[in-house]
Amino acid sequence: MALAIFDLDNTLLGGDSDYLWGEFLVEQKIVDGRAYQQANQDFYDQYLAGTMDIFEFLAFQLKPLADNSMTDLLAWRKQYLKEKIEPIILNAGRKLIAHHQNKGDTPLIITATNSFITAPIAENLGISNLIATEPEMIDGIYTGKVEGTPSYQYGKVERLESWLYDQQLSLAGSYFYSDSHNDLPLLKLVENPVAVDPDPKLHAIAKQQGWQVITLR
Repeated sequence: MALAIFDLDNTLLGGDSDYLWGEFLVEQKIVDGRAYQQANQDFYDQYLAGTMDIFEFLAFQLKPLADNSMTDLLAWRKQYLKEKIEPIILNAGRKLIAHHQNKGDTPLIITATNSFITAPIAENLGISNLIATEPEMIDGIYTGKVEGTPSYQYGKVERLESWLYDQQLSLAGSYFYSDSHNDLPLLKLVENPVAVDPDPKLHAIAKQQGWQVITLR
């Protein structure tokens, strides 16, 4: 039994759940439209370039969680999942997950996107193991801060190693599927790195390293 690790955004999804959450908040007039949309785009461009400051981004991205009631947040999330996420869940991604489950492998999603957004997506995909950036909560209310290490770039490795220790598992025979060069630290760690519809930088490195390159689109 091996660990089958999946990135989420632009890997199992045909889009980015973080970015789409920001777009949804703008469309619903929950945030200041023009300014928020521009900042959302700027952070996404920085992410693609590999230059994003994760803590600066999280201060921006987690603020709406702190500024609104849990009742409203849960209602908005339900609508967001139906309108923005369900249409971009890739059928080939579901089949790949099922392939590993049928082999007896343990599926795990590891994502930089926060768990408020990604927990129900992982559930929809039938994956119970999730490592995501954790928004801090005090007395059931989001503070707008992050708890612990964000699972981004080298943070994914740190969070995974902690999870493996807790679960008493190893990376023997492990797979990691990702689209992004931001995930190179973890791709280099697993036994079977797989580039999925990779960005240009990851595609070049995957070819150079002889890694498998696939499409789920």
